[in-house]
Amino acid sequence: MAKKVLPGSSAQETEVTVVQSKRGFWPTLAGTILKQREASIAIVAIVLIIYFQVSSQAFLSLANVGTLAQYAAATTIIAVGEVMLLICGEMDLSAGMIYAIAPFIMYFAYAAGLPLWIGVILGLIVSGIIGLLNGVITIFLKVPSFITTLGMLFLLEGITLITSKGFPVLTPQEGTINTILGHGVYAEIIWAIVIVIIMQIVLSYTKWGLHTVATGGNILGASEVGIDVNRIKLGNFMLSAVFSGFAGTLEAFRITSIDPLAGGTNIMFMAIAGAVIGGTALQGGQGTIVGAFLGVLVLSILQDGFTLLGVSAFTFDVILGAAILVAMILNVRLRLWRERGRA
Repeated sequence: MAKKVLPGSSAQETEVTVVQSKRGFWPTLAGTILKQREASIAIVAIVLIIYFQVSSQAFLSLANVGTLAQYAAATTIIAVGEVMLLICGEMDLSAGMIYAIAPFIMYFAYAAGLPLWIGVILGLIVSGIIGLLNGVITIFLKVPSFITTLGMLFLLEGITLITSKGFPVLTPQEGTINTILGHGVYAEIIWAIVIVIIMQIVLSYTKWGLHTVATGGNILGASEVGIDVNRIKLGNFMLSAVFSGFAGTLEAFRITSIDPLAGGTNIMFMAIAGAVIGGTALQGGQGTIVGAFLGVLVLSILQDGFTLLGVSAFTFDVILGAAILVAMILNVRLRLWRERGRA
């Protein structure tokens, strides 16, 4: 008996539709979810949560969930900015020191008699200016972003240590502002989640996000179709720096002190590692904000879980290194597989 084919459709498409309908709703839904780039890292996060809860009943206690949120929040915010830069083919190694210097700008402004909220804004403005400098040197002077931001990292570290004389200071106390900007137990992670949602929408559904992906995927092709690739890269350098400064400010309010040795390379590399593990390619052209959040969450779960179980911190470094290598191998292989599928 002949198959009934709808007008404008092929017999093959009709057969696929019939097969999908026979599979049922739940298998189809599961297949759709697993096709998402974030699916694999989400599954890893769930498995780790189950494992550590079985190993230690304290893992999902309210107190430890708060600790886990504090592990993940600041790193997630930095990772959001790094994802936007990595997608368009650049990176920012100075993010950790922008994280450190922004709350000092806030503190010095407050000490000079300005309202605290103005000090916060000034810290973010200075962060944006640093990002602008990184972008100008990289884009217009043709210095690789790795070198530009590495130099900026050491420059900012020196400035922070000189201006602070190497000593931490107490965060100004202003009641409501302190609570909103991180002093509450879950305030910082709420900020992180809101930023992740907004930036994922920006990346997926706005012209800026689409142009960012196009710039990283094929910069020559993007410029030929009228995309101002220099503007896109410059904007993302500034965006990354502002997010780093904001993360440092939130963390200063959370711990009620500002430390010149806070941040640095550790939190920056954790943010980049979270982005890469979450599915963002270092070559540019693809990435996901939600995936970066899940990547940072996985690293935070590992760090917190190992601490509860009394496992050496050195073991965490081994697993982190292995996770980055595996994630990069998978990213490269999946990218080649998709390219062969389009050929």
